[in-house]
Amino acid sequence: MEPALLNEVPSLDLADFTSGNTEQKEKFVAELGAAFTNIGFVAIKNHGLSDDLRIQLYEAVQRFFSLPDDQKKKYEHPELFGQRGYIGKGKETAKGFKVADLKEFYHIGQPDPIGSMPGNVFPDELPEFKALTLEVYKTFENAGKTLLRAIAIYLNLPEDYFEDKVKNGDSLLRALHYFPIPNPELVPEGAVRAAAHGDINLITLLMGASAEGLEVLRRDGKWIAITALPDQIVVNVGDMLDRLTNHKLKSTIHRVVNPPREKMGTSRYSIPFFMHPRADMSLTSLESCIDTENPKMYVDMTAGEFLDERLRELGLKK
Repeated sequence: MEPALLNEVPSLDLADFTSGNTEQKEKFVAELGAAFTNIGFVAIKNHGLSDDLRIQLYEAVQRFFSLPDDQKKKYEHPELFGQRGYIGKGKETAKGFKVADLKEFYHIGQPDPIGSMPGNVFPDELPEFKALTLEVYKTFENAGKTLLRAIAIYLNLPEDYFEDKVKNGDSLLRALHYFPIPNPELVPEGAVRAAAHGDINLITLLMGASAEGLEVLRRDGKWIAITALPDQIVVNVGDMLDRLTNHKLKSTIHRVVNPPREKMGTSRYSIPFFMHPRADMSLTSLESCIDTENPKMYVDMTAGEFLDERLRELGLKK
């Protein structure tokens, strides 16, 4: 029997998993698994990100995006395929769409890159931008590792199953600016802040945005609005985890809709953390997630191969 359709995403407390109380830990794992098999999204509190740090980061991000375009473009590196630094307006188009999203963004990767990983690019004009983004990166990476331990238990894997796979992984912190539209009538037909899409990675951790607009597509085709309380982050399943679990844990389509016409002249800021494994992780579906009722859905590939495929689909890599 299909689980009930939800009108909002479930709320959980990460402290229940880390408290040392076995009963609370088991309950958290069961509820996280139920949410991820149903709607693919959950709201989490006690994630380690302080209000003060969140507010400071948003202030720094707003200062960066308020710089003139020619200053921001100094930090644009097309040869890095949008994986570090600034990515300008009109550069990313959601898979299957013809019109670019109405946004610009900035990517921060591993603080201490290894191997062929590119180093980070930081704006000279805002020294606080580097310190704040790296602190939030590490905070979200730690929360993500904790959530992956809970996911591993739910999948009957060793609790540390993901640990070596995400160590020095390709995770990205993205500072997003959905810029004001002073002339809505000139916007190309079909252009929205973020067209309907699934995330590429294992899981995404998203701190509360500066304005409403995030919507999730339910199984019955209805879009429902997602809003996190100030002390929560929103966490969702990405396509890599969906592939690994043969769609047992669901990467759910979501979007950021345009505001009402009278608010089109305002900015919206959002800061997600995309938790990626290392490029060599195999995304071959787990045998335990395949049976006669759920035959294997996906071809085998590594995380690196899948990321490369998606970057080309998004127009960030030619």
